[in-house]
Amino acid sequence: MIRNLLYLCTLSLLLGSCKSPEARRPIQSKSGSFIQESVVRNKKILEEDQQQIKQLMASDSSKQYYASESGFWYYYQVKDTVSGLRPKLGDAVSFTYLVETLNGNTVLSEEENGLQYYKIDQTNQELISGIRDGLKLMQVGEQVTFLFPSYKAYGYYGIDDKLGTNIPVRCTVNLLSLNIQEN
Repeated sequence: MIRNLLYLCTLSLLLGSCKSPEARRPIQSKSGSFIQESVVRNKKILEEDQQQIKQLMASDSSKQYYASESGFWYYYQVKDTVSGLRPKLGDAVSFTYLVETLNGNTVLSEEENGLQYYKIDQTNQELISGIRDGLKLMQVGEQVTFLFPSYKAYGYYGIDDKLGTNIPVRCTVNLLSLNIQEN
């Protein structure tokens, strides 16, 4: 009898220990609502930026505006119709630029920015992404004014004591030189 009881206990212990391990469940689960709220907020900001830019373009019919594939608009103040050479990856450029609000208030003057040197898509320079993309559309000697929504400009951070957060800007860029990088 004791022997049968011992066999029964051993058998039940073996069967109970053969169970596969179960994954532990988290104590609290997060729904991901912060990300969803952020997406909704950013879409609203983009829509407001685009509305401001479209109103500006509609009120100024004297210029021909172009839409870029990168999500901003621009017009030529000085256009080169001869050269045809545009900066590509690795090319070195020098330029000056001016940053204004959409209503024309100067945020950063050309003097404050100084002469800029930039190697296309290879320099870790503190340029806004809009200017980085805009330079690729220009030719030497051109002066182009870009209208950037806030995400292509200074976005959430703005500029201390000069530009608030999530404000679209107008940048006028003069491309002075282009040194083509040989492959």
